[in-house]
Amino acid sequence: MTQPTDHKPSYRILGIDPGTAIVGWAVLDAQNNQNNNPTVVAYGHIDTSKDNSDEKRLCEIADDITTVIHTHAPDVAAIEQLFFFKNQKTIITVAQARGVILQTCANNNLEIASYTPLQIKQSLTGYGRAQKKQMQEMITKVLHLKAIPQPDDTADALAVALCHNNSYKLLKNIASSK
Repeated sequence: MTQPTDHKPSYRILGIDPGTAIVGWAVLDAQNNQNNNPTVVAYGHIDTSKDNSDEKRLCEIADDITTVIHTHAPDVAAIEQLFFFKNQKTIITVAQARGVILQTCANNNLEIASYTPLQIKQSLTGYGRAQKKQMQEMITKVLHLKAIPQPDDTADALAVALCHNNSYKLLKNIASSK
């Protein structure tokens, strides 16, 4: 990730939780100061049918991510890295979906940042092994949401975007102290 140099009052983050069946996405407006929490612009998920071919599902993901980008005009995409999968059968297809998401974001000239699940959990809760419920409660509290976003993939995308916001602020503070 590059060090922040812009002086805009805010910047827009697209957080993405990659998947094949469900891709979570979230858009936050983050403030370029330490005092304000980001605000939610939009969030949702992309469903693909298991009845469709892998190729069709990947095209659908690319098309829908492109629509999100064109609709919300983010400055940066924060995407969860694949870390460990219990189900060895799905890791390849999820990796393919992540690749399509990366390419789609790059084709739309977005800066891209990647974070591991450990980094995301640590950024939001201070503990890298936090439970999913803890993460969801923190997202709800920080973003002043009335309920935990569903499905879990959407909540995970909000967590990725918040992680990037926290990392961005930290890098900005380090850069300004030099």
